[in-house]
Amino acid sequence: MSIFSNKRITLGVTGSIAAYKAADLASKLTQAGAQVDVIFTGAAEKFVTPLTFQSVTGRRGYSDNDLWGNEAHVLHVGLGHAADLLVIAPCTANTIAKLAHGQADNLLTVTALAMQSPLLIAPAMEAGMYDHPATQENIGILKKRGATFIGPAEGHLASGLAGIGRMLETAEILEHIRLLLGQHGPLAGKRVVVTAGGTQEPLDPVRVLTNRSSGKQGYALAQAALDLGAQVTLITAPTALTPPTGARLVAVETAKQMLAAVLQESAGSDALIMAAAVADFRPKNASRDKLKKADGIPQVELEATEDILKTVAAQRQGGKRPRLVVGFAAESRDLLENAAAKLKSKGLDFIAANDISAKDAGFAAETNRVTLLFADGRQEALSLMSKAEVAEVILGWVSKLLE
Repeated sequence: MSIFSNKRITLGVTGSIAAYKAADLASKLTQAGAQVDVIFTGAAEKFVTPLTFQSVTGRRGYSDNDLWGNEAHVLHVGLGHAADLLVIAPCTANTIAKLAHGQADNLLTVTALAMQSPLLIAPAMEAGMYDHPATQENIGILKKRGATFIGPAEGHLASGLAGIGRMLETAEILEHIRLLLGQHGPLAGKRVVVTAGGTQEPLDPVRVLTNRSSGKQGYALAQAALDLGAQVTLITAPTALTPPTGARLVAVETAKQMLAAVLQESAGSDALIMAAAVADFRPKNASRDKLKKADGIPQVELEATEDILKTVAAQRQGGKRPRLVVGFAAESRDLLENAAAKLKSKGLDFIAANDISAKDAGFAAETNRVTLLFADGRQEALSLMSKAEVAEVILGWVSKLLE
């Protein structure tokens, strides 16, 4: 289930040309399963109309006229108490000033005073206005009260000038919203380390031995852990993916580098999830110079790489963390037999086994079909799911076992 499902989000829209982006944000939140109530300032209605937002959310929008309507003060109290999050995007310098000083002269600011949920602010204004000492002081006041600011970004502004003042794009705002929605989840206060991607072992300065891992399942696991409130460290081999917002990134290339990162990061962690496809072999003697075709076909001698899970298992036997270790077994034959052997030999709490020969699962695919094998002998076969859904199931078990 999406972290946005059944969440109530109040979206404040203020008087900026970036208000058109807020319509896309409201649409994306609704599509993700959230219930979105939109409040417009008078200035915002000069740029967008309530009908636009009602069309994408299926819910009526609220304006200052409603503050003095039949519901009167009950409306802002209801909006303030029912919401899981108040997002103001775009937020002008004027509204930031009002919020900082407790001014409540419109429906949005009076609702903000009544709000009992977190506040997320995405500023949008001219660079000079954003840099002004008054604005910066007001932002500082709100941050001390616990408000979260995201952006603004640098780019082309409405004045035709360039500078810092652009509201973040919808995708970035959504990432920050899901981070706030999950902060008090069942893994709050827990440290989770996730590895992802395929390691690369140098053959020469140009070429590497690697594998087909895209890193998608590992990145999905990191996101699922964040959604449950965990502090997440993502140890990643090179990949084209964008790391989830909120995860601390540790970039590595080789199996040796990944081993060092895993030992350092997992020593104080609650859970280690080894989703990375770590190379089993590397060239014994990597060439310092680029291998040339004219020199003939090179004879490459391989040697075994470091066994990360075996090293972690020895560390745990000495009473050290991580408390819980989850492995992955990507197999092309004898799936359950090989996974069960790995589960036992590596001292894992459970392992996710997937058949990489299946066209709709494994490397590069958007979906995965895995079987979970537990140290106590239990097994759970999952149907074909998106990698995000697989990650949610795995993190659900991590949360249960850590209890």
